[in-house]
Amino acid sequence: MLGQAVRRFTTSAVRSSHYGEGPGKNLPFSVENKWRLLAGMVLFFGSGFAFPFIVVRHQILKK
Repeated sequence: MLGQAVRRFTTSAVRSSHYGEGPGKNLPFSVENKWRLLAGMVLFFGSGFAFPFIVVRHQILKK
Protein backbone atom coordinates (compact mmCIF):
# COMPACT_ATOMS: atom_id res chain seq x y z
CA MET A 1 0.00 0.00 0.00
CA LEU A 2 2.82 2.45 0.88
CA GLY A 3 4.76 1.40 -2.22
CA GLN A 4 1.80 2.22 -4.45
CA ALA A 5 1.44 5.66 -2.85
CA VAL A 6 5.14 6.39 -3.36
CA ARG A 7 4.98 5.20 -6.97
CA ARG A 8 1.90 7.35 -7.63
CA PHE A 9 3.61 10.41 -6.09
CA THR A 10 6.85 10.01 -8.05
CA THR A 11 5.11 9.51 -11.38
CA SER A 12 2.84 12.52 -10.80
CA ALA A 13 5.85 14.63 -9.75
CA VAL A 14 7.68 13.73 -12.94
CA ARG A 15 4.62 14.43 -15.04
CA SER A 16 4.01 17.82 -13.42
CA SER A 17 7.56 19.11 -13.96
CA HIS A 18 7.61 22.26 -16.10
CA TYR A 19 11.07 21.89 -17.62
CA GLY A 20 11.58 21.32 -21.31
CA GLU A 21 13.33 18.31 -22.69
CA GLY A 22 16.99 18.24 -23.60
CA PRO A 23 20.32 19.24 -22.14
CA GLY A 24 20.50 22.60 -20.39
CA LYS A 25 16.74 23.15 -20.19
CA ASN A 26 16.52 22.61 -16.42
CA LEU A 27 19.35 25.03 -15.51
CA PRO A 28 18.71 28.42 -13.87
CA PHE A 29 20.76 30.15 -16.59
CA SER A 30 20.85 30.03 -20.38
CA VAL A 31 23.50 28.04 -22.22
CA GLU A 32 22.38 29.15 -25.67
CA ASN A 33 24.88 32.01 -26.06
CA LYS A 34 28.37 30.71 -25.30
CA TRP A 35 29.93 34.19 -24.96
CA ARG A 36 27.33 35.36 -22.45
CA LEU A 37 27.78 32.11 -20.53
CA LEU A 38 31.57 32.62 -20.55
CA ALA A 39 31.24 36.19 -19.26
CA GLY A 40 28.88 35.07 -16.50
CA MET A 41 31.16 32.24 -15.42
CA VAL A 42 34.23 34.51 -15.44
CA LEU A 43 32.40 37.03 -13.24
CA PHE A 44 31.05 34.37 -10.88
CA PHE A 45 34.23 32.35 -10.42
CA GLY A 46 36.52 35.38 -10.76
CA SER A 47 34.76 37.20 -7.93
CA GLY A 48 35.12 34.15 -5.69
CA PHE A 49 38.81 33.88 -6.54
CA ALA A 50 39.50 37.61 -6.07
CA PHE A 51 37.63 37.99 -2.78
CA PRO A 52 40.41 36.70 -0.46
CA PHE A 53 42.98 38.95 -2.13
CA ILE A 54 40.71 41.98 -1.72
CA VAL A 55 40.16 41.14 1.96
CA VAL A 56 43.90 40.77 2.57
CA ARG A 57 44.62 44.07 0.82
CA HIS A 58 41.96 45.77 2.93
CA GLN A 59 43.46 44.36 6.13
CA ILE A 60 46.98 45.43 5.17
CA LEU A 61 45.92 48.99 4.31
CA LYS A 62 43.72 49.36 7.41
CA LYS A 63 45.21 51.54 10.12
